[in-house]
Amino acid sequence: MSALGALFSPRSAAGSTGTRSRILLGLVCAGYSVGAAVGWGSPRVAVFMGDFGLAAAALIAAVSCLLYARAVGGRLRPAWLLFSLSSLMAACGNAVWGWYEVILGVPVPAPSLADVFFLCFAPPAIVGLLVLAKRPVTRAGWICLGLDAWLIGGSLLTLAWSLALAHTAHLAGAEEANVAPAALSLAYPLLDIVLVSMVLALHFRRSGVNRSAVNTAIAALALTVLSDAVFTSPLLRSTYHSGQLLDAGWFAGSLLLAYAPWAARRAARAPGGAAPPRAVGSRPIAGSLAALTPYLAAAVCTLGILYNVVDGRRVDRVVIFTGCTVVLALVVRQGIMLLDNISLTQELAQKENHFRSLVQGSSDVIMIAAPDGTLRYVSPAAAGVYGRDAEDLVGAELSSIIHPEDLGRFVHEVRRFLAAPPHEEPTTRIECRFRSGAGDWLNVESTVNRHQGGLLLNSRDVTERVRLQAQLQHNAEHDPLTDLPNRALFTARVRQALGGRRASDPGTAVLFIDLDGFKQVNDTIGHQAGDELLIQAARRLQDSVRAGDTAARLGGDEFAALIVGDGTRDQGAREYQVHEIAERLRLTLSQPYRIGPNEVRVAASIGVAFAEPAISPTDLMRNADLAMYRAKAGGKDRVELYAPQMQADVVRRSELAARLRSALRDGEFALLHQPVVHLASGSVAAVAAQARWRSAQGILFTPAEFLRVSGDDDRTAELGRWLLEEAVAQAADRARAGHPVAVSVRLPAARLLETGPPLGSIEALLTRHGLPSGALMIEVADSDPRVSFDALEQRLVALRRLGVRIALDGFGSGFAAINALRRLPIDVLKLDRTLVEGVVESARLHKITSGLLRIAGDLGLQSVADGVDVPEQVLALRAMGCTHGQGMAFSGPLDEYRLRRALVRGEFPVAGVPGPRPVMAGGSIPLLTGSHAETPVPPT
Repeated sequence: MSALGALFSPRSAAGSTGTRSRILLGLVCAGYSVGAAVGWGSPRVAVFMGDFGLAAAALIAAVSCLLYARAVGGRLRPAWLLFSLSSLMAACGNAVWGWYEVILGVPVPAPSLADVFFLCFAPPAIVGLLVLAKRPVTRAGWICLGLDAWLIGGSLLTLAWSLALAHTAHLAGAEEANVAPAALSLAYPLLDIVLVSMVLALHFRRSGVNRSAVNTAIAALALTVLSDAVFTSPLLRSTYHSGQLLDAGWFAGSLLLAYAPWAARRAARAPGGAAPPRAVGSRPIAGSLAALTPYLAAAVCTLGILYNVVDGRRVDRVVIFTGCTVVLALVVRQGIMLLDNISLTQELAQKENHFRSLVQGSSDVIMIAAPDGTLRYVSPAAAGVYGRDAEDLVGAELSSIIHPEDLGRFVHEVRRFLAAPPHEEPTTRIECRFRSGAGDWLNVESTVNRHQGGLLLNSRDVTERVRLQAQLQHNAEHDPLTDLPNRALFTARVRQALGGRRASDPGTAVLFIDLDGFKQVNDTIGHQAGDELLIQAARRLQDSVRAGDTAARLGGDEFAALIVGDGTRDQGAREYQVHEIAERLRLTLSQPYRIGPNEVRVAASIGVAFAEPAISPTDLMRNADLAMYRAKAGGKDRVELYAPQMQADVVRRSELAARLRSALRDGEFALLHQPVVHLASGSVAAVAAQARWRSAQGILFTPAEFLRVSGDDDRTAELGRWLLEEAVAQAADRARAGHPVAVSVRLPAARLLETGPPLGSIEALLTRHGLPSGALMIEVADSDPRVSFDALEQRLVALRRLGVRIALDGFGSGFAAINALRRLPIDVLKLDRTLVEGVVESARLHKITSGLLRIAGDLGLQSVADGVDVPEQVLALRAMGCTHGQGMAFSGPLDEYRLRRALVRGEFPVAGVPGPRPVMAGGSIPLLTGSHAETPVPPT
């Protein structure tokens, strides 16, 4: 703090105010003393100042103590009220004295009303001192307090009686007419002796509350008593008159009593609050004086008796009686002290035994270190905790048993603790490692306290707790199956790599890895084998990355790797290096896995994303994830680098999916039908229902486009229900209008097994719309491995009983087609368009397609070729025995108006057929549309 700031700080202001008050008080008292010493310039002024000046000072003290008692409460309030009353008595006494001497101009009679007031000064002050004293808590304490007061008072009485009071009493006995003045002469010193006794006895027992005010008040009363003692001495009794220098003592005592409470109150109002209790250097001396009080009193009493003996006078009976009582009080007090000492010794021994039992039986190690760090005491628990005997540790340096890596932190914490104020930080806690007897290091937690300039340490072994915390931390940050870092720790490592000195390193890269075919491993040989595969893959991944890189498992069959940059500024070289690492990882993870008796193969799709300036860990990991999904979409078992276009595609797909979710509700879907033509005659055998979505932007999406981006099974199922209901309703309308052509609807196998509301079932639709038997064909769209063939077979048999025909869609494109053909009740085989597209150009494909059609013919099934777009395909398929075709060679998908016009016409020209036949083929088999890749359709 600067000097100017210190000068104007509140604490400085309070201190300067107190200093000015004390200086002013000293100047007033000194001025009064100088005036009294020089006689105030005239006898009349001296008498006035000696009487009314003292009365004014005592009145100021009375008012000051009264105001302070009203302003504060608590236990000490009665004491200040009594001091106010005592000062008021002194003020009244001096005022009466001045009335006689100044106003009336006559000598003060003896006795007078002033003597009554002066005699009433001491009792309130004595009771006030009792209130200020620290109250004893036991009966023996009260007895000792009384004995101490009598020891002091009796000793002073013995001395005073020997010096002066005996002579006064003798004169009073000789002149019986002057008994009252003599009694007054004895009353003043006796009351002063009582007051002095209380002052001395209570000085060592004063309360710790407001100690500054109590000390000042005691000093004021002591100064007043001293002035009274001088006044009552035989040397001054006959020559005293008002205005002498003795009045300065009474004047200073009154002003000091007036100043006492307010000085303490200013200290309490000082900024920063009350100062903490601190050790006072004089307290041991005060305690010694308190213990010596009985012996000092006995010595004073002995001096009084010796004075009479040496002076050659007969020892007065009062002195003998008083001396005897003092000796008796001393004996009683010593007896009480002896009993207290015996009781305290027994209590101390009991507590010491209790403490020793606690220390020796405690599982914590208690150590006391000297200020230089030497161990002075070590509890026996050290043998069980540290594996070292306590005797071996005593005398050793504390630093010798602390781990070198923890020593600096330990010393710094201890120095900080010792420098802090004890009342603000009584203890501190330090955790470090201690050397055990076996030579290893134990984690120890110590509670440190101050002890005679050194340290008191209460230590306990927390090694197991630290190990458990470390294990819990490890479990929270690592995958329980593979023990690789999990997503949380991996994200933290990425954040660390992108910050600090590597913040601008563009070579840092994140790899996201997905095991292709892992689901099939779980489904075929079990989840336990899948877990073993993940463990082996994690081990391969951990062994393949560099020492400073991080391999992690994010969940399921997804792994990740953080490749930390090496500071290379050549971006091209860095991309080549990371791509090479990713390819090596892909090859390593794609090697066969030996799991029990099985040899399992999976592939790895890897996405790579490089750090960019100011990129966040979340964005970097998202980019790697997008690249990984692009690798899977591109054929799997490959490495793909992230490009900004991937994010744009994701945004576009998300927006399209969001619009798709509201398209059904807003009526943006339309139903088109594509004719299925008999290849031998060109007649329309059926129509295949197809959904189209015309978005608000006017874009017409085919199912292959909007189903690929929807990613929402609920929306896909909702669209399938809408397609089936709308197709059945329009087919019923066409039949009532004279166009009884069958309609085919493509449905997933899982959709057929749904247990939805009865009103939405296929049976309910047929009944509600009155669709005749054979007018609806369901195309089983795929063979989901999760769908039970038994349940699907039962469902299709039930539908066939209702007159619904069944077609197997996409025949020739999947592995489960033969099994479905073997078990399911199929009426029609629908060739996949991939077999039709190259049937003319490829001789190999021609043979495959021909063989599949031969199987259909041998089973008595009709066949439909999807994607027939050119006349050459019509000729080739018809020559192979295909019965029906669907594609642009005949017609694209049509709206309801154009479809009815085509149905009125009844047939389409077919290559190789001589002429059109105006009659529709009867008994035609209702068919469904093709696979996801429908024939392109121009906007209608």
